[in-house]
Order: sequence, then C-alpha cells, then structure tokens
Amino acid sequence: MNSSSLHARLDAMRARRSILRWEFRQRNLAKGVWFRLRRRLADAERVFVITPESAAQLIGEGIEPLAVGQQLQPPLNLFVLSGDRAVRLAEAREIAVRLSAELLTARNLVLVPFSGESRRSDDR
Repeated sequence: MNSSSLHARLDAMRARRSILRWEFRQRNLAKGVWFRLRRRLADAERVFVITPESAAQLIGEGIEPLAVGQQLQPPLNLFVLSGDRAVRLAEAREIAVRLSAELLTARNLVLVPFSGESRRSDDR
C-alpha cells in the first residue's frame, strides 16, 4: 500500500469515528426524552391538537403539561385528559397517534389514554 491510500483510509476512519461520537453525544444529551415520548404515545388511544388559548385555559385550571414535552426544543405542551374533556376543548382537532411531522410540529397536544389506564408519573 502506498502512503496516499493509507491517508485516505485514515481519513475515512476519522470521519466514521467523528460521526459515531456525534451520535453518542446526541443520544446522551436527550436523556431518554424520545423513549418517554414514544411511551406516552403508546399509552394514548387518541391525540388532539389544541389551540394556544385552550392550552392556557388548561394551565389556568391547574393542569400542568407533562415534563417530557417541556424537554423538547421547541417545548411541547403535552396534556393527559379524559376523552370527554378533550373533545369539549375549543377547536380540538384529532390526529393520528404516531410520531409524525404533524405531531412534532404541533405545540399543544392532548393525549387521551386508553380507558382504565391511570396517569403515569415516571416522567414528571
């Protein structure tokens, strides 16, 4: 092998190592937020996008957004309500329960858990 091919291989190894370092740093900085968000979605039967006014109303009523939503950038107001309460919110629009562009671009969401499920507190 000549010197130029060794340098090319070394540059490729450094590039791969740099990418791996970046991926590990991103995963460590997230501190499990994506896992917790996916877990909340797995527990949800329905998801509604709500207006900022409705989110302010819920906060005014003492319902705090989940911590997992606040750890995202930009922050997401994520509430857990019963289905009856969620439907009564002004201009609530139902979306698919999955990680999608529509869900991630919304800033105010209401999750309706499957019936009989209690409110999880592992991400408070």
